[in-house]
Amino acid sequence: MADMADDHHHGEMDIHEQVSTYHAFLGFAKWGCLALAVSLVFLIVMFSTDVGFLGSAASAVVLLAIGIFFLREKPKPH
Repeated sequence: MADMADDHHHGEMDIHEQVSTYHAFLGFAKWGCLALAVSLVFLIVMFSTDVGFLGSAASAVVLLAIGIFFLREKPKPH
């Protein structure tokens, strides 16, 4: 049993798959939350106000544009 502890070397494991899975999950959560927020804004404005379909669609598109602007990938500094 003591031999198994000696086999482990901290920092030598290949973690590329874990990192890519983590980034994929964060991307899905980020864009999924934006889609949910846009859907909720559209439905709430559509059924809670008198602006109708075009007004609710316009507010949803504005929120979508703002969300895409702030949630897109930033260029990495050199």
